[in-house]
Amino acid sequence: MLETPRNRLVAIAAGGSALLLAGAFAFQYIGGLAPCQLCLYQRWPHAAAVLIGALALAIGGRVLPVLGAIAALATAAIGVFHVGVEQKWWEGLASCTASSLGGVSMTDLLNPDVTVGAVIRCDAIAWQMLEISMAGWNAILSVGLALVWLQAARR
Repeated sequence: MLETPRNRLVAIAAGGSALLLAGAFAFQYIGGLAPCQLCLYQRWPHAAAVLIGALALAIGGRVLPVLGAIAALATAAIGVFHVGVEQKWWEGLASCTASSLGGVSMTDLLNPDVTVGAVIRCDAIAWQMLEISMAGWNAILSVGLALVWLQAARR
């Protein structure tokens, strides 16, 4: 299945998205860092890229690697937006940059038996390495994955 350079590149790109997703889930479930809304949005294109990769390995062709590149660039764009929110370069989503209770009903707020979790803020950096936040690393690595996808499309 991986005997062609194209298939190896597709496997690397889709595998990279799978690893980034696994890392996000590890930070959440092992490290205890709950994701904000923008963090969750960054996961969906990676999931799509993994699915696209599986299809590309099974079907072949150039269209699917291009779609994989688009998925990688989509999560990179969300990551760049998220970094801008973290750095206060621009406003983020109303649902995660203030003490918003969007999506919580008045009934739940008044019911002492219902636990309403704290809003996870998109403008607060929960973790960083080398002065780059998780959103920044996602953007950087996802651009690299997009380049791998485009190489696969050229093969």
